This record gives sequence, C-alpha cells and structure tokens, in this order.
Amino acid sequence: MTLRTDASIAAIYGVEQKGRLARPLFLSGVSAGFPSPAEDYVDRALDLNELLIKHPAATFFVRVAGDSMVGAGIRHNDILIVDRSLEAVSGRIVIAVVGGELTVKRLVHDKNGMRLVAENPNYPPLPLTEESGCEIWGVVTGLVHQF
Repeated sequence: MTLRTDASIAAIYGVEQKGRLARPLFLSGVSAGFPSPAEDYVDRALDLNELLIKHPAATFFVRVAGDSMVGAGIRHNDILIVDRSLEAVSGRIVIAVVGGELTVKRLVHDKNGMRLVAENPNYPPLPLTEESGCEIWGVVTGLVHQF
C-alpha cells in the first residue's frame, strides 16, 4: 500500500540577505470595514527579513506542491519559511523527509505515539517509527501566499 503524502516540496531556496528590505509600516491596522482617512500615518519602516527570518544561516524557503495542508491555510504553490535550528515539538508544522522526499505535515505526539498529520481528511496520518525512516528536516515559521 502506498501512502499519499501530497503536500510535498516542489523546490528549496536558500536565504540570501543582500541588505535591508525596509518598507513603510502604518500606525494602525487595515480596516476591513470602512476606511479611515485619518489613519494615513507611517509609524516606522518594516524589514521583512527581520520580521520573517530569525536564524538566516538555518532558514530556507520551500515551495509547496499539493493540498494535504489546506486546513492549516497552506496551499499549492505557497512558499513556506523553514527554520532548521528550531526544535520540532508536538503541534508544530514541520518539513519531514518521508521515503526520500520532503513533505509538510503537523507533528503530533500523544498517547498514540508520534506521527505526521495532514490538515486534509483525504490523507492518512503517517506514524513515526524507527522503521519508517522519517526525519524531521525543519520547522515551518511562516508562509508567503500570493493571490
């Protein structure tokens, strides 16, 4: 029986910090109702590298291929920010090596043991045993989704 682990990784990109990427950060949040013209003031610059990348040498970007994590808001072609220096603990979304391929799943450790769980009911959990040969590659810390 072949387990479907769809939500595999289509590509891996290293972090290349060429300098600051500072952009304006507005004082208030964005209104989802009626906009307020009085809230047009920029608070400070926001550097996306500083916000999203805490450990540059251990951080990578991966592109998602598949739909097993749609319940967590992770869609096909999204880019995940992955930090390999963080400890993978139960409840975190991780990148794991399963059958020689990278996949994204939620790590769950409870009375039933440790397993990788999809956020889509169409995919079964993957039990983590010594025989499974699974290795946790990194912890997902962020997501880039384009419309």
